Amino acid sequence: MATEPQPETSRNVYAFGATSLLNDTASEMAYWIVPAFLVSIGAGPAALGVIEGVAESVASFNKLFSGYLTDRLHRRKPIVATGYIVANGVKPMLALATSWWQVLLIRFGDRFGKGVRGAPRDVMLAESVEPAKVGSAFGLLQAMDSAGAIVGPLIALLFIARIGYRGVFWMAAIPGLLSVLVLLAFARETGGSSRRKAAGARATSSAPLSGAFYYMLGAVGLFSLGNSSDMFLVLRAQSIGIPATHAPLLGLVFNLTFTGFSWPAGHISDRLPRQSLVAGGYVVFAAVYAVFALAPSRAAIWVAMACYGLYYALTNPVLRAMVVDHAPAEARGRAFGIFYFVASVDALLASVITGQLWKHYGPRLPLMISAGLAVIAAVMLLAWPAGRATSG
Repeated sequence: MATEPQPETSRNVYAFGATSLLNDTASEMAYWIVPAFLVSIGAGPAALGVIEGVAESVASFNKLFSGYLTDRLHRRKPIVATGYIVANGVKPMLALATSWWQVLLIRFGDRFGKGVRGAPRDVMLAESVEPAKVGSAFGLLQAMDSAGAIVGPLIALLFIARIGYRGVFWMAAIPGLLSVLVLLAFARETGGSSRRKAAGARATSSAPLSGAFYYMLGAVGLFSLGNSSDMFLVLRAQSIGIPATHAPLLGLVFNLTFTGFSWPAGHISDRLPRQSLVAGGYVVFAAVYAVFALAPSRAAIWVAMACYGLYYALTNPVLRAMVVDHAPAEARGRAFGIFYFVASVDALLASVITGQLWKHYGPRLPLMISAGLAVIAAVMLLAWPAGRATSG
């Protein structure tokens, strides 16, 4: 039984949006300079692959667990808050790292927090709006999230020459703390009726997920096998002569497009078949990775990085809306948990495999494999068996 949005919970869209903006500001201040920081302490692509792979594996298992927990608990805000607190508590510790295994432990904690908060937050958001506006709500959340990813690299770019990598890591603690305070002050429980509470306790057995959900999951899983950490794109850019100090600028270019198209993509997905938009995003991904593999020029890399944001805008918010479409209300937490788990486990494999292939064969082979898998996944979605538009 779905819960009707209430006035006090409908503002969750904006509360979660502001929280995501501040949290991503903190994350992206650090994220885009981690590859250069690793090089400065003696690590390389293989270490980066292990770090990102292990970090994502931690997030994946936490997402699965928190998804099941979300369906069984009436109060979800404490789970979400715990995730944000843990992630923002460990991020500044990058400033103290002197070896790659310490960076691994910090990324472990950061992804642990992200894994805990993802499913319950998305379920709360879906319960805070009308079904016909789910795509738009996820689009707005993603736009705010990626807006923080614009502010973060800008701050890093402005201060990195003055205070260095470690100084930027310390600065990231400020927006991180603010994100937690905003969440605690303004987000509201979506709650639910007594019938919903009773249903939650037996959700895992009484609410089977649809075949359409698992078909979508298959396409996403195949694509994710080639979706390694974005840090490999940063490394590739550096390998053809783009300075390491320009990495935050690469993030800025990418996130400008991501922010600009996220809300429109989510809004459009409430009116058009969602799977077609996601398939289009996968085709964009394939084109971007092919350009990075061939690296015809520095200018082409900058253009491809801008287009990369379009891929994210067409997939991130729209896929989450598709999960809501194909999961009963009492099992949405489980659906999000499984969805995130599959994508994250595949991201683990993708990052480790890409790191090893890169080490032994260079960057071109793993990047072209990723492009090929994206094309196959796009064809799967365009051959969607449901036979109708998958919109709210």
